[in-house]
Amino acid sequence: MASGWTNKGKYKVLGWALRNETPPTNLKMVLCTSAASPTVDQDTFSGLTEITAGSGYTSGGYTLSLNSTDFDVWTQSNTSDIAYVQLKDITWTASGGSIPASGNGARWAVLTDDNATLNSREVYAYFDLVSDRSVSDGQSLTLQDCELRLTE
Repeated sequence: MASGWTNKGKYKVLGWALRNETPPTNLKMVLCTSAASPTVDQDTFSGLTEITAGSGYTSGGYTLSLNSTDFDVWTQSNTSDIAYVQLKDITWTASGGSIPASGNGARWAVLTDDNATLNSREVYAYFDLVSDRSVSDGQSLTLQDCELRLTE
């Protein structure tokens, strides 16, 4: 699964780590359609389109806490000159209908802050699901091993 930090995400992580700025209480993983693709320049969610909520997907996305349970793999590799963290597996199970409840499937998973107003949320990273994803009643959609890498 391809992924990428946004410039906003890099900026905020550096602020939290090196300037003692306060991170959000939680992060959110939001599923988005292919109507618009996130890029490194995506500062806010306002240019993206969330999938239709219902049937097991909650509007605003899945809540992640900043802890070792939700960010469960931490790795440093001197051989590869990288450090990375993986998010725990996130699963949505369709119940009483399909996910999304209507419209286009999920093409992108987008990591944001937890601002109550979705379009005002800062976008920190995104993950390409390669194609539109939909699941029928009783099936699950799982994001597995979403990885955020630092290489410099």
